[in-house]
Amino acid sequence: MASLNKAILMGNLVADPELKQTPSGVAVCSFRIGVQRRFKDANGQYASDFVNIVAWRQQAEFVSKYFRKGSSIVVVGSIQTRDYTDQQGNKRYATEVVADEVTFGAGKGDSQSQNTAFAGMGDFGSAPAYSAPASAPAAQPAAPKFEEISGDEDLPF
Repeated sequence: MASLNKAILMGNLVADPELKQTPSGVAVCSFRIGVQRRFKDANGQYASDFVNIVAWRQQAEFVSKYFRKGSSIVVVGSIQTRDYTDQQGNKRYATEVVADEVTFGAGKGDSQSQNTAFAGMGDFGSAPAYSAPASAPAAQPAAPKFEEISGDEDLPF
């Protein structure tokens, strides 16, 4: 049976990212982002969800170098859950997003970019994204080019 596990998040870091090294020297960066919900609650306020993110290797170094508390960020990855036993013997569960791609989000006051960033999964700004290298190179089809039509009289139907 086929399955799909993909998370796409745009939000702001709630604290500075933490860069660490595994015993074998692999860079790992943990950070948390706040993602505003699309609807208001009973009090007329937008609620936020706070999501734990883990980035590895070059992505970890990229995040720790260019992002700080409050930075806008876009993360594409997969949701991962794990359980463990803490030092007191209690069973704990953790849910986090493992980043496959990380890029800069819309700047502060750039509401136009924030509103249109996910329309068609297009440009997230002028900064390039860092993506994990694929295990095998694959040919990517060229992105379609769209032309904006100014008025109804130019529509072909």
